[in-house]
Amino acid sequence: MTAKTTASGAAYDAQGDRADSERRDAAMQAFERDFARTAAIHMESCVRCGMCATACQFYVTTGDPKYTPINKLKPFEQAYHRHVGPFAPIYRLLGLKSNVSVEMLEEWESLIYDGCTLCGRCTLACPMGIDISELIKEARHGMYKAGLVPDRLELMDRTTKAWGSPASPSEDFADIIRDAGEEHGVPMNVDLPKADYVVTVAPAELTEHTKALSDVAKILNKIGANWTYSTAGFEASNIGYINGDLPLQEKMTRKIIDNAIAIGAHTLILPECGHAYGAARWEAARWYGKKLPLRIIHMTEFLAEVVTSGRIKLKKMGETTCFHDPCQLARRGGVIEAPRAVLKGLGLDLTEFEDHGELAWCCGGGGGVVSNVRADPLRFKAFAIKRKQVEEARTQHFVTACGQCRITLTLGAKHDKWDQKVESLLELVADHLED
Repeated sequence: MTAKTTASGAAYDAQGDRADSERRDAAMQAFERDFARTAAIHMESCVRCGMCATACQFYVTTGDPKYTPINKLKPFEQAYHRHVGPFAPIYRLLGLKSNVSVEMLEEWESLIYDGCTLCGRCTLACPMGIDISELIKEARHGMYKAGLVPDRLELMDRTTKAWGSPASPSEDFADIIRDAGEEHGVPMNVDLPKADYVVTVAPAELTEHTKALSDVAKILNKIGANWTYSTAGFEASNIGYINGDLPLQEKMTRKIIDNAIAIGAHTLILPECGHAYGAARWEAARWYGKKLPLRIIHMTEFLAEVVTSGRIKLKKMGETTCFHDPCQLARRGGVIEAPRAVLKGLGLDLTEFEDHGELAWCCGGGGGVVSNVRADPLRFKAFAIKRKQVEEARTQHFVTACGQCRITLTLGAKHDKWDQKVESLLELVADHLED
């Protein structure tokens, strides 16, 4: 791995020792495979109105036009017009669209990995209905094939392939679960051969947020559920989904779903992780040609079900809160009312941000940005938007339902020397169960 800088000063990482022409060809082949009908329609639809710019936190906080979302698609778009679009032969003949160069791809790396969280706010703003966020995610497929991704994300990719998780080897998983149970005094189930519910985790829950492991167990035990964690399929965050590593994305998605089916579960519970929801709940259909024989739900949906049905009773907190909507959960997944039902069950008076629900501003760390240390300066600038929202809300609590968002927001507060705690919806529920 070699860290480099482009002629303009943009940082990029390159994996392997392939020639530039080989990198470019690998990217182009992947781009061309992704130019299906929907992508083609989107490529032909952009009218360069600029409305997506003011929807992007990186553009808004820096004022730099290079962070305009549609600009992040420039090499992807150029490859489309030159090679597969309806006028591609004319473009090539007249030289109207040049070939995408490896230098262009290197320059582009920081834009689509450091300067994009795949939050989808630009998609919502586009008057032509272009799913810009999805196109950027597809563009990452080619970048991964070319060996042009941030080194930190590529390391997580390799670790996942070796360990089954970017956070911990699979052989340590059962011990981590048992240790969390002992630390918090909660009976834990792990590797039961049959269960109705299978619970999955995100990397942070195996390291700094281990209380979440025992909190969901506490709730499942409270309702008398037949449930388990499973070493054979526990990692849901899916670094392949973020990096553009499609084979790994499929492998990780199939692993947790196939394992839950083998256990006989009727419900697979995803952790407080936004990208886990995108990968397993919505993109699972890419790998399965039939309806799945089980439900896949986010932790927030599970909490809403047990709270609103009365299966658990909560102590009323009688305080005020604001709530950060995780992008992949709310904007990309439509889970907006569920967390609010849980907050109501906790007796919390919610003060909504001006932009909330599907319009919510991203935490600034999604899409792998928080794991990509190279992007820290840009991410800390973007944090200003969320800090301003929270300060204007003036509530006693600040809650979210995504562990990655929680980490990003906590790091932003620490960087700013801002004394603001970011709380987990799951942990609040577990801490306020009635006896």
